[in-house]
Amino acid sequence: MPWLHNCVLLDKVTGADERRWYARAALQHGWSRTVLVHQIEGRLHQRQGKALSNFDRSLPAPQSDLAQEITKDPYNFDFLMLDEEARERDLLKHLRQFLLELGVGFAFVGSQYRLRVGKDEFFIDLLFYHLKLRAYVVVDLKMRAFEPEFAGKMNFYLSAVDDLLRHADDQPSIGLILCKTRERFVAEYALRDINKPIGISEYRLAESLPEKLKGSLPTIEELEKELGAASQES
Repeated sequence: MPWLHNCVLLDKVTGADERRWYARAALQHGWSRTVLVHQIEGRLHQRQGKALSNFDRSLPAPQSDLAQEITKDPYNFDFLMLDEEARERDLLKHLRQFLLELGVGFAFVGSQYRLRVGKDEFFIDLLFYHLKLRAYVVVDLKMRAFEPEFAGKMNFYLSAVDDLLRHADDQPSIGLILCKTRERFVAEYALRDINKPIGISEYRLAESLPEKLKGSLPTIEELEKELGAASQES
């Protein structure tokens, strides 16, 4: 590991176990020093693999463990703190940052991805393919608290993706619902009798800003709209 990576670990991580975790992750994924700092400051160690899911019941081992490991809870979308000019100019940067927050292995397929089922059309917020899992990952962004019907909608999307897009060599498609908040017991009941693999996580936006930036950046409500816009316009 490069010397400056070691300096970052010594300077920014206090616990020995946590330091070893970030060191292993940096070596495994080939993180640059900048990415290593980003992951430490984003507390990836505490968020990795924490989504509430039914993967253990809906996927065989070791696929279920791998699927759980690619999740986070909460997801950190502080990168949406951009002014209006930057948002128009750097929409692709949103996607790059979104991929960085999702983690290693995600390949972008499309936003507002159209599925034609019978005579109707449906649009997936974000569609990815995970290279290690060899599976499509459907991401549904919700700007409010989790509701049980979200799981039913995701179950429908996964059935359609499996039938229309999935190759014979691909593993079962995986769903990830990202919500502003979720009540654990509601989410657990919603997933209890669903056989498709679905994870549910919260997302976080920055709650406070430096004084000099206040008034020049969008409000939390505007950022939540931008989170949806990033998936539609990237």
